[in-house]
Amino acid sequence: MKTCTEYLIMHTSKRRCFIHLTPQVAEVVRKSGIQEGLCLVNAMHITASVFINDNESGLHEDFERWLEELAPFNASPDVYHHNRTGEDNADAHLKRQIMGREVTVAVTDGKLDLGPCPFDSSLRSSLRAL
Repeated sequence: MKTCTEYLIMHTSKRRCFIHLTPQVAEVVRKSGIQEGLCLVNAMHITASVFINDNESGLHEDFERWLEELAPFNASPDVYHHNRTGEDNADAHLKRQIMGREVTVAVTDGKLDLGPCPFDSSLRSSLRAL
C-alpha cells in the first residue's frame, strides 16, 4: 500500500476565515502518484475545521451567520466556562465541533473524486463504496 503525508500550513489574519484547500490537496495527491485510494484531510488544530461544500462567498456568509447564531463569540468567562482558563476562544471550539475536523475523499485515476454536488436536485445522486 502506497502512502503519502504532507502538511499544509495556513496563516490567517482573522479569528475565523474560509480557505479553499482543494487545489493544494489535489496537488499533493497528484505528486504522490497514488492512483486509487483515500485522501484524509485533517485539521491539525483543535479550533480549525475541514469540510466539503461549494466554494461560494454567499454560502460562506451563511455559514458565518449560522455559526455565530449557534455559538456567538463572547470572551467573558461568565458566558463560556472554557474562557475561565484564560483563553477567549470557547466559541471556536464549539464551532469546530459543528463544522468537523476532517474529511475523507476518494482518489480515482490519480485525482480527488468529489463527484457532482449531492444536494443539487437537478443532478443524479451517486454513492461510492470503497
